[in-house]
Amino acid sequence: MSDVVTLELIRSSLLYASEEMGIALRNSSYSPNIKERMDHSAALFDSEGLLLSQAEHIPVHLGSLPWGLRNVIEYCKKEDLEFENGSMIVVNNPYIAGTHLNDVTLIEPIFYKENRLVGFAANKAHHSDVGGKVPGSISIDAKSLFEEGFIMNPVYLMRNEAFVRETLSTFSSNSRTPNERLGDLKAQVAANVTGTRRVLQMIEKYGLNDFLNSARASFEYAERLLRKKLSETKKGKFIATDYLEHPDGHDLKLKVTVKLSGDEIEFDYTGTDPQVRMPLNAVFGVTLSGVYFVLKTLFGDDIPTNEGFFAPVKVSAPSGTLLNPTFPSPVAGGNVETSQRNADLIFMALAKALPGKVPAAAGGSMNNVMIGGVHKGRSWAFYETIGVGLGGRNDADGIDGIQANMTNTMNTPIEEIERTLPVLMKRYEFREDSSGAGTFRGGSGLIRGYQVLDDSTTLTVLSERGRHKPWGLGGGHGGAKTRVLLYDRSGTLSKKRVRELSIKITLGLRRGDVIEVHTAGGGGYGLPYSRDRSRILSDIEDELMTRSQAAKSGYIIPKTLHSKKRK
Repeated sequence: MSDVVTLELIRSSLLYASEEMGIALRNSSYSPNIKERMDHSAALFDSEGLLLSQAEHIPVHLGSLPWGLRNVIEYCKKEDLEFENGSMIVVNNPYIAGTHLNDVTLIEPIFYKENRLVGFAANKAHHSDVGGKVPGSISIDAKSLFEEGFIMNPVYLMRNEAFVRETLSTFSSNSRTPNERLGDLKAQVAANVTGTRRVLQMIEKYGLNDFLNSARASFEYAERLLRKKLSETKKGKFIATDYLEHPDGHDLKLKVTVKLSGDEIEFDYTGTDPQVRMPLNAVFGVTLSGVYFVLKTLFGDDIPTNEGFFAPVKVSAPSGTLLNPTFPSPVAGGNVETSQRNADLIFMALAKALPGKVPAAAGGSMNNVMIGGVHKGRSWAFYETIGVGLGGRNDADGIDGIQANMTNTMNTPIEEIERTLPVLMKRYEFREDSSGAGTFRGGSGLIRGYQVLDDSTTLTVLSERGRHKPWGLGGGHGGAKTRVLLYDRSGTLSKKRVRELSIKITLGLRRGDVIEVHTAGGGGYGLPYSRDRSRILSDIEDELMTRSQAAKSGYIIPKTLHSKKRK
């Protein structure tokens, strides 16, 4: 019988080992998207593919990793692809691994004393370009997965601790940036090597029996805690509907029915619209990610995120719908935009079950920007997301300008962009008058402006919340909607036109053109007239809000402004 202290030491060590995997990946990667934005995730699993621990990386990656690993194990059994000591398997097919083609999953089986499989180290990283119609690979109009980039089913990347050259060559040659792809793949290898090493060190230190007992005990503990919290929550069915914005002007419906009964919770997406021939479908692994993310934020601060956490949760989505499409429906935007709307949808439903605990809606989009072309004879591709405002809460304002909900990345430093790409950053600031009014206002969105320095440049923007404001709660107002503006140089630097564009668009740019993305603000919480007047003054002085907008929003504004800035 293992003692409790030893079991907890192993559990905590596994958690940090996952974090250390992410550190190794970030530190050895090539692309700004991974080394600066940290668009990657890492986790450790037992020999059956059950989640032992995951680092606090990207929510949409981590919820899909357990689903994806089980699919890979099943695929390998069918195809007689063996998990060998010293091997690693790579896959990016989203219908197997989850998410979308840019997210490349790398899996290493962990063997103890060369012959006993004791677990898996796995990580997922967003590669900035994997081919497809546009630089960055995430288009707005792909009609099938085949138009979104290179599809790789599970295949060996390494055997006998050596790279399989054919796999490296095939993968890199299908990208506009082959050297960057090779560098990032090798960084993923470093992450798995780190995780495997740490697991084997733990087994050597504590013994295999204690290692296995710790996993079982941790599963039971997480399940028991979540069931207890669910049993203390209001029972009933809670229904919510939200919409994705099709670029042709019509809306795509997402619907969920959440059933709380006893110590279990069910999510049923019946009523969600059918899949579409554009990249807004989200594979089922992404749908699961949204469910797990919301439950973790509302119930799970002190609950380990492992297989036991998933046990009381049941999720169903009809096949052939936006949240469970069939192959080969395009899914590039489902991972980034539909996942955000799914999180909003679940928060909206659970706001009725947990009054006061759920915040107003965040900006609701990852605001994907893909830019690329040919510069000085070399292909280049860049990808990033832009932060939004978080929703106001029942006791605090929303956070300004932050990556929200299903993403958890950093921003790409301007210095890195201008040093390595033919792009000049013209603006990066909080967006004035974007926060939803309330007793506690929503967070402010951002403005990010890009000026291209080469005529042969293609830009794609994929965003949401262009027609539907992020919603407020308790009488709070919605946040500002997303906008995309083009400052067209019209052939000379002395002439400049401003044109509002669709928030889902691909276009060619000329040298000197400037694109600005104005991201959505968070919804407000509570009635605006109840807001503390000193907070209103601080927002005006900090240029987060104009005095005229404050008046329109229903705030009560003192006649004079203080000159003292908020500390």
